[in-house]
Parts: sequence; C-alpha cells; structure tokens
Amino acid sequence: MMRSKVFCAMLLALLAWMPQTFAQQVQLQDKPFAEHKIVLQLSDGDARKQALVLSVANNLLKAYDPDKIAIEVVAFGPGIDLLLSGSERRKQVESLIAQGVRFDICLNTVDTLERETGKRPEFIPAATPVQVGVGQILFLAENGYTLVRP
Repeated sequence: MMRSKVFCAMLLALLAWMPQTFAQQVQLQDKPFAEHKIVLQLSDGDARKQALVLSVANNLLKAYDPDKIAIEVVAFGPGIDLLLSGSERRKQVESLIAQGVRFDICLNTVDTLERETGKRPEFIPAATPVQVGVGQILFLAENGYTLVRP
C-alpha cells in the first residue's frame, strides 16, 4: 500500500514537472547532414556585439556548406534588441534565417519588458520564441552544440 502511494506521488510530480521542462526549449533543427553544431549566445545590447554575432554566423555559412552546419543564435536580456521589429539589422537577420540559421528570442525577456514598459515589444516574426533563453542554450549544449559567445 505504501509503495503504491509513493509511486503515485512520484508519478504526479513527474507529470507536473514535464510540461514546464518541454515548454522552455524548442525542437532541434532538422539538419540531418550537419557535421558541426554551433549555438551563438547574444545577451548584450551593444551594436558591435550584435554585428559580430551576425558576422560569425555569416562566416560559418561561407566556411561550411549550409547543410553541413547547424547554427542557432539565442538572444536574451538586452540581446533581444537585434530581433525586435525595428532593428537596423533586420534584413541581415532575415537573410541568415533564409540560409538556415535559427534565431531564438527569450520570452522571459519579452515578458519582463512588457511588465516594465506596459507594452509588449514586437519582434521579427521569423524569430523562434523560446520560454527561457539560457534554458535553450543548455538544451542545445546537451545535444551536441558548441557554445560560442562572440
């Protein structure tokens, strides 16, 4: 009797935990021929750092066949400025997305900005929303991605 109660409690705890865990990251990119997997962290609002992240992603696409490399840029904190609709670098971001680079935007940061300003910031529709930016980086690192913070 005691074992079944313990089992039920463990099962309920697992079920309560699972949706939160799966909600914080998105599926891995579908790049079956990728020999290299890179996640670029962008947590800085500095224009030079943003330009550097875009440059690194572009250079990686040139150095490797786009089918042979998976590149994911995870933006959180001030780094989400790059992915806002009014970004000066929007065309560059959209060009990289068209070439297979995925740009993730942290919804926790978006929610925080909405609470602070009273207005939800609009971001590039092609950006992939993730609940927790750092959680997405951790998920990618656990799945074979190399973290680079330019």
